[in-house]
Amino acid sequence: MTKAVRIIRDEHRSISAVLSGLIELVRLARRPGVQPGFAAFRAMIHYIDEFPERLHHPKEDHYLFARLAERAPQARPLIEELRQEHVQGAALVRELESALIAYEVDGAPGLPAFDAAVNAYARFHWDHMRKEEEQLLPLAEQHLTAADWRWIEDAFAGNHDPIADLRERDFEQLYSRIVSLAPTPVGLGDAWSKTS
Repeated sequence: MTKAVRIIRDEHRSISAVLSGLIELVRLARRPGVQPGFAAFRAMIHYIDEFPERLHHPKEDHYLFARLAERAPQARPLIEELRQEHVQGAALVRELESALIAYEVDGAPGLPAFDAAVNAYARFHWDHMRKEEEQLLPLAEQHLTAADWRWIEDAFAGNHDPIADLRERDFEQLYSRIVSLAPTPVGLGDAWSKTS
């Protein structure tokens, strides 16, 4: 496995961890009488918007997908499908943000729509990442050259996802904020209080 593939897989695990945490927080919010900490939800959705949607996916499109399309024309239908999923994923993030705002404004009546948006995005993104790992990356490993991999690795090495144990200051601060705001078992924050 190349270093670039390891980086991509690590980033997928990071995204997956945030999605799992978000689903768990929604589950906690469904408990009777719980007052959720919306700052934790906002921080997690901000991570999803900033890291996968604005950094990870564009680099997949520009570097990995573009080079693989050159080397393996038979992969072009799959690449186009994955590119369209990147566009669809960005639209689903907007739906997540909108559902969170409605939940904050409307209170408990807004929770079912937010829950549905979180689960729809998580399922969509997990299916997308699985397709990349099980279909696209094996094709890339088969057809790309060592020089291609170095080029892709250089691009992805600059992503600096803190959850994937890299070093970008802004993402480190965001990750720290998520961990400090999210209550156990998701993070280190205080338990969400119950309404009286």
